[in-house]
Amino acid sequence: MTAIQDPGLSDKIELAPPRTDGRWTLPSGLRTPSGIAGSVLLLTWLIIALTSSLWVPDPYATDALATLKAPSPAHPFGTDSLGRDVMARTLAGASSSLVVGPAATLLAMAGGALFGGLAGYLGGLADEVIMRIADLLLAFPALIIAIILLGLLRSDLITLILLLAMFFMPLVARTVRGAVASVKSQEFVEAARLRGEGAPYILITEILPNISGVLVVEATVRLSSAIVTSASLSFIGLGAQPPSPDWGLTIATEAPYLTIAWWSALAPSLALGSLVAGAALLAEGLREGSER
Repeated sequence: MTAIQDPGLSDKIELAPPRTDGRWTLPSGLRTPSGIAGSVLLLTWLIIALTSSLWVPDPYATDALATLKAPSPAHPFGTDSLGRDVMARTLAGASSSLVVGPAATLLAMAGGALFGGLAGYLGGLADEVIMRIADLLLAFPALIIAIILLGLLRSDLITLILLLAMFFMPLVARTVRGAVASVKSQEFVEAARLRGEGAPYILITEILPNISGVLVVEATVRLSSAIVTSASLSFIGLGAQPPSPDWGLTIATEAPYLTIAWWSALAPSLALGSLVAGAALLAEGLREGSER
């Protein structure tokens, strides 16, 4: 399981000064060892997720005469309890994690940036109202609420994505609020105000581009949490449903056979771990780059 409620990142990241030369360079965080390793892992799984249907054998094909077979040239990762190829299911399962995690992260970042940006820029009553609502949402045990809601509602991909986005949005809003509050008094923002620009224009074109480092790091952290939380919910039967090759569901399905066929659950476990590690390493690399 994952702890959804964690502190924001705005107090850990120094905001980069605004660029004025118009040139784009590769973020320094992507040139750190952690950033490189994380990028390679994430890119590898992304390529697999996008292309697996073209070259991976049918992950749903069963063979009653080949159940729980050990790894062999015919089945490099062995077979599972229904005689399905574990390697094919592990590679095909990347698609599930790379749909739910990024989609939930994108929605959470969009909503969090909107409400956190308004709270940080407007301050006063707007700040108090938005942050108190965020604190109220963070006061509830998110994973337990997700279990209850998924049990009551239809447990499908869309519902899972929306729930994860809702739980992560207050965390993103808190981080963005702190970053915006630290930038809004800078000279380039004051200049935009003096030109008569409105709050939406200043937020979107002046402030958000200059806290992009915070947003990128926050997104990678939320991505890692979303992937683990999605797998955890699938593990207890509230996420992906059979016969999906989803990693969390596969681990739960094959866990009873660990003592006699450890390979059937090991492969999806390692795959999930490597994907989460990739997101965590990328976040660490971006954080290191922002502190240089």
